[in-house]
Amino acid sequence: MSEGYAEGIRLYRTGQYSDALTFFLQYTVTDDDDSMDYLYYVGLSYVRLERYEDAMLYLEQVVTSADVAESRIRQCRLLLAVIYAVTGRARLAEFEIEKLVECGYRPVMVQSVYAYLLWKQHKTAECIAAYEKALEEDAQNATALNGLGYVLACSGKDYTRALSLCKKALVEDPDSAAYLDSLGWVYFHLGLLNEAESYIGRARQQQPACREIGEHYRAVAEKKLAK
Repeated sequence: MSEGYAEGIRLYRTGQYSDALTFFLQYTVTDDDDSMDYLYYVGLSYVRLERYEDAMLYLEQVVTSADVAESRIRQCRLLLAVIYAVTGRARLAEFEIEKLVECGYRPVMVQSVYAYLLWKQHKTAECIAAYEKALEEDAQNATALNGLGYVLACSGKDYTRALSLCKKALVEDPDSAAYLDSLGWVYFHLGLLNEAESYIGRARQQQPACREIGEHYRAVAEKKLAK
């Protein structure tokens, strides 16, 4: 990768996704070897900003290239599966999942993505079953732990287990904004607003541009004011 990308990558990794995107879009790609890295990071930045239609244009080029590492193609396929689901392209989402299975991607990750797709389609029971299957493959997988905990909390199925699962996920990755937010959201549903504000606030500091985290933080603040 070109050294010229270093600042853009730093901005991305520190959660400054809008600035990272601006940096990359202004960057002039002069080396063919760097073009796939450029497409990759622009696509990731668009994903983080929830500009999914724009993200697809870049990530689709990555997965169809013959000059990209297999691990990166798998990551982009996972992202595309989620994006397709969010934007109502169920068949394309299923296609990407099938491709991941064919190339031997870890079953736990495929199951976790599949569970997320089901959640976005409001198929709560099927979503929970898929996350349970993912945890059968790997009981310590942070993505599956966090996903199942979040869904259980949002659906009011089992707050006690939701709390336990989200705590375990955070132990696996203490700096994850997503996991901090999920744990805080469980506390919100339990009525423990100070704890909710603490965890979601930390998530918000890490990813200030994330709309969902922002919505959660506002919900906590409004409920505290109403008391």
